[in-house]
Amino acid sequence: MKKTFALTHSRLNTARLVDSIKHDIKKYLARERRKSVPEGMDYWTFDCRFGASAEVAEKIFTSEINKHVDAAVAQELPEFYIEILARACQHKPRESDVTAD
Repeated sequence: MKKTFALTHSRLNTARLVDSIKHDIKKYLARERRKSVPEGMDYWTFDCRFGASAEVAEKIFTSEINKHVDAAVAQELPEFYIEILARACQHKPRESDVTAD
């Protein structure tokens, strides 16, 4: 998902619009997590970027998305850019599992 969300709307209240945006992001993450993982991989992880525009977007963690959306509203930005790319990963073995062998 690479998308620019507008934080202004002629008919919608800003709080209602922000709730809708957060719901869309949560729905996208859930949809990507439901996809089957490729052979040899264990789980999906997400590479996220957030900023006022695509050029100034900085890398963030998935758990910080709502905080950054709220910060954009507090700064009264007219819009913000978010990029969420799913990537399949494999868990690394634990240290105790490696030494037991």
